[in-house]
Amino acid sequence: MMKILAVCIVYICLVPQTGISCTTFCINQGDRTIFGRNFDWKTGNGSVFINIKGITKTAQSYESSKQFTWVSKFGSATFNQLGRELPYGGMNETGLVVETMMLRDTEYPLLPDSRSKIGLFQWIQYQLDSFSTIEEVIKSDSQIRIKANIGAHFLVCDVSGKCVSIEFLKGQQVYHTKEKLPVKVLSNSKYSEALSFWKNDQIPENDTRRSIARFTLAANMIGKYNPKKESPVDYAFKILSRVSNPSDNQWSIVYDIGKFCIYFRTKENRKIRYFFLKTFDFSSTVPFKSLDINADFSGDITSRFID
Repeated sequence: MMKILAVCIVYICLVPQTGISCTTFCINQGDRTIFGRNFDWKTGNGSVFINIKGITKTAQSYESSKQFTWVSKFGSATFNQLGRELPYGGMNETGLVVETMMLRDTEYPLLPDSRSKIGLFQWIQYQLDSFSTIEEVIKSDSQIRIKANIGAHFLVCDVSGKCVSIEFLKGQQVYHTKEKLPVKVLSNSKYSEALSFWKNDQIPENDTRRSIARFTLAANMIGKYNPKKESPVDYAFKILSRVSNPSDNQWSIVYDIGKFCIYFRTKENRKIRYFFLKTFDFSSTVPFKSLDINADFSGDITSRFID
C-alpha cells in the first residue's frame, strides 16, 4: 500500500500544478448552504468512501520523530483518488465540508516547531474526523502543520453557513472569513489576489488556467442567482459547468449541507447521483463502505455503497 501511495504522490508532484484547474464556491440562500466543487485534472478514477468514527489513526511520516495520532470523532463521506484516508475533500456528519485546490504560491512552515506534522490529504481527513465548525479548523493550526511537496489551499464551510478560505503563505496560515470573505469562491490563485481582480473588474493578461476568470465568473453568477427561477442545487451545477475546463472536468460535486445530501457527476458518467449522509451508520462496529465514483448509476445511490 505504501509503495502504491508513494508512486501516486510522485505522479501528482510531476504534473505541473498549473495544469490543475479546480474551483469551489458556496451559495447561502435563506437557511440553505450549497457548496460546489469542480475537480479538473487528467484522470478521473476514484472512490467515494464512508468513513466511520471511533477509529485510531496515525499521520504518515517518513521521519523518526513521534507520529501524530488521533481518534475519529465524526463519520464522513469523502472523495478519494489515492486511497482511503487520503481525500481531496468531503463532508462529515455534522455538516462540515472541506475541499482542496492546488495553489502554487503555497509555502508551508519550514522551520521546526512543537507542532505535529501531517500530510496534505490526511490533514483534510483529520479535520473531517475531528471538528464541526470553521473556528475549530482554524484553531487546529496551533497543534498540527502540513508537511507536503504539493501546494494547496482550502475552502471550508459548516452547517451554520459560515465559510473560511485557508492558505499557507510564507510559512504561516492565512485565512479569510466573515467580512474578509465577501465572496465565497476559491480557484487556483491566492484569495486576496483573486478578490482584488474581481473588485476591480479585471482579468490579468497572464491568467494561468483561467484561475482569475473562473473566480470572477463564479462570484458574478452567485450574485445573480434568483431562487424563484431554479433550485440552488441546479444552479450550483450550472456554475460548475460554466467554470469547468471541459476536457479535464473529471468530477463536479454539490453539497446541500443543511440537508446532508451530496450530489455529484463525473466525466465518465454524466448522470447526477446523490446520497444522504444521515442514513449511514458511522459506528466503529460496522464495515467500511465505498463506491466507485464512475459506477453506472443515477439518482439516489444511498443503497449502492458496498462493504
